[in-house]
Amino acid sequence: MKALPVILALLLYLGGNFYVFFRLWQHIPCHAPLFRYAFIAGALLLATSMILSFIFSGILPAPLAGLLYAIGSTWIFVFLYLLLATLARDLLHWLDFLPLRGRALYYTLTGLAVVVLLAGHVCYLVKQRVEFTVDTGKLRGREYTLVLVSDLHLGHAIGNRELDRWVDLINAEHPDAILIAGDVIDNDVRPLDESRAHERLLRLRAPLGVYACLGNHEYIAGVDRSLRFLSRAGIHVLRDAVIEIDSAFYLLGRDDRQNRHRSPLSSLASALDPSKPLILLDHQPAHLDEAVASSVDLQLSGHTHEGQVWPISLLTRYLFELSHGHLHRPPTHFYVTSGIGLWGGKFRVATRSEYVIIHLR
Repeated sequence: MKALPVILALLLYLGGNFYVFFRLWQHIPCHAPLFRYAFIAGALLLATSMILSFIFSGILPAPLAGLLYAIGSTWIFVFLYLLLATLARDLLHWLDFLPLRGRALYYTLTGLAVVVLLAGHVCYLVKQRVEFTVDTGKLRGREYTLVLVSDLHLGHAIGNRELDRWVDLINAEHPDAILIAGDVIDNDVRPLDESRAHERLLRLRAPLGVYACLGNHEYIAGVDRSLRFLSRAGIHVLRDAVIEIDSAFYLLGRDDRQNRHRSPLSSLASALDPSKPLILLDHQPAHLDEAVASSVDLQLSGHTHEGQVWPISLLTRYLFELSHGHLHRPPTHFYVTSGIGLWGGKFRVATRSEYVIIHLR
């Protein structure tokens, strides 16, 4: 029974792929035998590469596993927009709504999908700088600059070249502390170990330290291996733990919800001095009322990616009380970041990749 949702999702995905490729086959004029074989082989590769990368990730050489993962995770988003274009074509054709017919209508909608994806890739490459101030009334005139990032998803898809640019962006802010709200790692630690990605993260500069909570992908990649990598990278992981920083404020990091036995927030926060600000790192922005009840001053989360692309962003807005941005529910400020990285294909449609500068006053 536990496997039933996964089986149904796979059947829907493969069925959708068959529909997209069948329609594509119908609208491509060339049907030479060699072309047919190449088309079928390409369709099978695109539709199954993501599945194969998960099944054989521990067996295949890292470069081949990474290639399958990159192809499959990119294709998922291309498939989504081709599916929308194909459905729109069939609906409009059935309604006899537009003067365009047949291949002309299909090519127009498919071309539009390609343009949206190309624009989405450019949008992903340009990182948005977000800045806001939180005044807790508890710092007695002191001020700290914090940089928040989340959802780096380092691994097969996002490597050292991008990571170097992100480190430069963060260091340029001269932060007092750097906070990472989970999912530093994508699905596998192996490509990070082989590329020595931890050496790039060691370039992060903040006099008060670099801190992170765990995300669900640290569990997917293997929590013990993930913790070892983060330790080598000089990142202080707070796993149901709290630390007092500069004798001025508390930073509390919760374990991810993947750990069903993680400590209640109330028990972690109850013994702290209420006259000092309490900042909470919790990867998944669920049950916001717990932070309010525990008098948290600022909760920082990620996980949602703001849906990453439309129309998935509509789903995240439905699933989460706050899927992106700032919310103030006294006494607690919340910020859910869309993440500096992303999962899978490098597209941002109606969303942005961001890093966040927080002035704590």
